[in-house]
Amino acid sequence: MASASEQAAAFYKHDSQQKRITLTVHIQPGASGRAGSALSGLHGDALKVRIAAPAMDNKANTALISFLGKSFGVRAANITLLHGAKGRRKVIEIAEVSDALAAHIQAVINRSLR
Repeated sequence: MASASEQAAAFYKHDSQQKRITLTVHIQPGASGRAGSALSGLHGDALKVRIAAPAMDNKANTALISFLGKSFGVRAANITLLHGAKGRRKVIEIAEVSDALAAHIQAVINRSLR
């Protein structure tokens, strides 16, 4: 079984020279319950993200970008959906990431993997 850091390497890539992070995520739109939107561990080799918004009219994608921005302390304008606009598996890029912000994002993700 792979360790948490090995699993993280599969979905999390930090390019410190380009100052960006690329994340592979698997979203679960229409998530209900007390938690609503949340990082919720792994789904295969992707970070699983529960999104309260439905998968209609791009609402889940918009909510995903907003949720990640709030969770990581990043402006939504710095988050881009690169691939997967119509599917559950998506590739997200976060731009203008300092090393300190990258460490913060990694810590937030690590907490969700416990």
